[in-house]
Amino acid sequence: MMFSKSFGYAIRSILYLALMEEEKDKIQLDEISEELNVPRYFLAKVMNKLVKEGILDSVKGHNGGFSINEKTLSVKLISIMSLTGESSQFSKCVLQLGKCNASYPCPIHDRVELLRREWQALFKSLTIGDLLKKNENNFMKSLIAI
Repeated sequence: MMFSKSFGYAIRSILYLALMEEEKDKIQLDEISEELNVPRYFLAKVMNKLVKEGILDSVKGHNGGFSINEKTLSVKLISIMSLTGESSQFSKCVLQLGKCNASYPCPIHDRVELLRREWQALFKSLTIGDLLKKNENNFMKSLIAI
């Protein structure tokens, strides 16, 4: 199962903000873009969606930037998937056949369906906070090295 750049950028930027929270109150878009090696324009669109949904906070202006809020760490990954248009990943045919479902299955439909259900259950249960329970120093290195 492949995920879009939007989903990856959303998750990475949220995690970056959460990990940097103690060092900086607000982080500007340019810094996030540079540190995560993400195109600024594309990241701005993703970040605006996250703010609109209340997942992140933002302050405009010279001393402005983005920050996490009380909701951020409890957000389920499935919510981020929906926000970035990723929820269709659970219904697409992995062989990219036009019509693939229980009535008209592709050759590997049944096997993939089991995996798909497990992935969906995982993304429904995992939160941003769960992802942060790793060793923060090593995690930050992997986050910005992408």
